[in-house]
Amino acid sequence: MKQVVQNYKSGELALLDVPVPGCKPGGVLVRSAFSLISTGTELMKVSEAGMSMVGKARSRPDQVAKVMQSVATNGVPATYRKVMGKLDSYTPLGYSLCGVVEQVGPGTDDVKVGDLVACAGNEHALHAELNWVPKNLYTPVPDGLAPRHAAFGTVGSIAMQGVRQGEPQLGEVALVIGLGLIGQLVAQLLTASGVRVVGADPDPARCALAERLGAAACGDPASAAVEAAVAELTDGHGVDQVYLAAGGGSNQPVELAARLCRDRGRVVDIGKCRLDLPWNAYYEKELDVRFSRSYGPGRYDPSYELEGRDYPIGYVRWTERRNLACFLDLAARGRVDVEPLISHVADFDDAVETYQRLKDGELKAVAVLFRYPGRADDPAGADTPAPTVTVPEVRRGGKPSAPARSADAPVRVAFAGAGNYATSMLLPHLAQRDGVELTTVVTTTALSAANAKRKFGFKEASTDLDAMLDDKSVDAVFVVTRHSSHAELTRRALLAGKAVFVEKPLALSEDELAGVLAAVEESGNDRLQVGFNRRFAPLLTEARKKFGARTGPASLRYLVNAGRLQGGSWYLQQGTEGSRFAGEGGHFIDTASWLLDADPESVYATAAPGNEDLNVVLRYPDGSTATISYVTTGAAGFPKETLDLVADGKVLRLDDFVRASVYSDGGSGRKRWVSSRLPKARDKGQNAELAAFIRAVRTGGPMPVPLESLVATTAATLAVPSGLAGGVPVTLTGAR
Repeated sequence: MKQVVQNYKSGELALLDVPVPGCKPGGVLVRSAFSLISTGTELMKVSEAGMSMVGKARSRPDQVAKVMQSVATNGVPATYRKVMGKLDSYTPLGYSLCGVVEQVGPGTDDVKVGDLVACAGNEHALHAELNWVPKNLYTPVPDGLAPRHAAFGTVGSIAMQGVRQGEPQLGEVALVIGLGLIGQLVAQLLTASGVRVVGADPDPARCALAERLGAAACGDPASAAVEAAVAELTDGHGVDQVYLAAGGGSNQPVELAARLCRDRGRVVDIGKCRLDLPWNAYYEKELDVRFSRSYGPGRYDPSYELEGRDYPIGYVRWTERRNLACFLDLAARGRVDVEPLISHVADFDDAVETYQRLKDGELKAVAVLFRYPGRADDPAGADTPAPTVTVPEVRRGGKPSAPARSADAPVRVAFAGAGNYATSMLLPHLAQRDGVELTTVVTTTALSAANAKRKFGFKEASTDLDAMLDDKSVDAVFVVTRHSSHAELTRRALLAGKAVFVEKPLALSEDELAGVLAAVEESGNDRLQVGFNRRFAPLLTEARKKFGARTGPASLRYLVNAGRLQGGSWYLQQGTEGSRFAGEGGHFIDTASWLLDADPESVYATAAPGNEDLNVVLRYPDGSTATISYVTTGAAGFPKETLDLVADGKVLRLDDFVRASVYSDGGSGRKRWVSSRLPKARDKGQNAELAAFIRAVRTGGPMPVPLESLVATTAATLAVPSGLAGGVPVTLTGAR
C-alpha cells in the first residue's frame, strides 16, 4: 500500500510503498476514502523539516532538553547516533480521515466489515491507503453524511474541545482570533450554541467565509473594524470568551485578547501561538486563561487510546470518541457545514505535489482533502465492494528442523520489531557485519518496517509474522517487540526451527517461561540467546580478567540509577507489559551471576514506600551475595550504573561503563589497575554479544550464554514480586 511520509532530517516528502498494517485485537483495519490535510499543524511540520539543524533546535527547545539529558546519561556518540537515527527516518503525516472497515480485530463488536467510520489520531488516521485504528479512535458515520465531510471529524473534535473549554452560554459574544480551518469550525460551533461571533484574521477571504457561515462580523485584527464590532455587540463591555486559533510567532493575538475581553472573561488557547501574556492587562481584568488539549479527554492516555478503556460517562461526559461522534452528528444534521471549507480535493497519488504547492503558497486553502482510489463521494461510500485482506492461518505444532546451511554462507537474519532499541543498538552493528544478510523486518505498523528496510538494507519489509517464521531460508530471528509478546514470539520461532535472539525479558510470568521451555523440549531446538549484553561489555570483561579467580565468597553491590520515566511511556503499562524491573532487572541479575560464576539460589526483595525503588538481594551457593539497588528517585546527573565486587582482598569497581578499576592486596604489596583510557562511548556489550550470537549460528557451536543460566536469571527476576509480597527470601529450585 502507499503512505505519505516525510524525512525530518532532509525535509523530503514521499509517497512510499509500505506493508499493510496488521489487524490487531481491539481495533479495525480501515481502507481510507478521504483524509484531511490540516493546513496548520501539518504544514508547520513540513516547514520545520525544511529548516537547518539549528532552526529545528530553536523550534523545539523541549527536544533539545531531552538530547542534553541523553548526552549526560549515555554520552555524545550514543546520543548522536540515536538522534540522527530518529531524524533520518520517515515519519507519517495525517490524523483525520474517513474510510470503510475492511477487517475487524478480535474483541471488537461495535462495527462490522463494510461500515463507514471516521478515524482520529496521528498514529492511526494517517494519509495511507490502510490504517489500523483502535476502538476509542473511530466512530461510525451517521447515515446521510458524505465521506468527504466525515473526514473532518478529528479537526472538528479539536474545535469542539476548545469550545467546551470556553464554556459558552446562550446569548454571549465570543471573539475567534485566526480563521483558518480550526477557527472556522470554532466559529460555526459557537454560532450553533447560540453565541454571537466576531472573527479576526488578516485574510479578507477567510473573514468573508466566516461571515457567510454565521459569524456576526469579521475583520483584520490590525484595523478598527474588529474592536468596533465588539463594542457594538457587547455595549462596550468586551467579549465573554476569546478563542486563540492562530499560529505563528506574533504576540498580537494574546494582546488583542486582553484588550477586547471583558472583566473576568475567558481566553482559550487552541492553536500553537506565542503566549507572552502582558501581565498588567491580564491581571487587571483577572482573565481566566485556559488550554484546550487536542480532541478531548483520553488524548495521550495509552489505556484509553490503545487499550480501549473508556471513561465512565458519569465522570467524563465528553471524551475523544464522544466529541468525534458529536461533531459528526452536528454535521449530519446540518448544524455545521464543512463543504464551503473545502478549497481543493487532490487524488492521493498527487499527495507530494499537493504538499509542495501548499508549502510554496501556490495553493491557497482552508481545507484540502486527499481522495483515495476506488472511493466515490456518496453518503454510503460503498459503491465499490470493500476489498478484503487475507490473514494467513497460524500453523502450530510439528517439529521443524533448523535450516540447513554451509559454514561459509551468510547468516540470514529476520527481525520481529524495529523500535528505538533495535534501530539504535542492534541493527547498526548487524548492518555493518560481514557474513550477515538482513532478510525481513516485520512490524505491526507499516512505516516502521519500511524505515528499517531503507536504513539498514533489509530485503523485505512486512507486517506478516507468519510468513517470516515459515521462511525456511531464515537462520535466526530477533525478537525486539514489546515485553508482553517476547515469550510467545520466542516460542513460535523455536518451534519453527530458528535460532532466536530475544531482547530482555524472556518472559513476564512463570507460565510464559514454561511455554518457552516446552517449545525447546518439543522441537529439540535450544538455540536461544536473551539480550543480556552487559557481560559482553569490553571494559567489564577486561576488569573481570584483572580481578582473577577467587577462593572465598564475594559481596557485590550494583546501583542502578534508572530515573523516572516520562508520562505516556509504554513501560508504565504494567497491566500488559509487566513492571519496570520485570523488563529491565534481568540485565543486572545476569551481570551479577556472570561475575560470581554461578546462578542464584534465593531472592529477597524490599521496596521503598510510595515509589519504584527496589533492593534485591541474591544469595549464591558458595555464600556470595549480590545486592541490586534499582532506584528511580536519584539525581539525573549521577551515573546510571555503578558496581563494586569485593572478595579475597580485592575490589573491582565499574563506573557506568566509562571507567573500571581493580584494587588488590597481595604478597608483593598493594596493586591497582585502572582502565588505561576512557572509551569513546559507553560500550555496554551489544556489538560483542551480537558477534558471539552470529558466530554460534554460523558454526553451530554453543550459544553465548547457556540456556540454564538464561532460565535461572529469568526465574530470579520473576521471583522479585513474590519476595516483595511475602517479605521473606524466595528459594529458587529446579531451574533447568
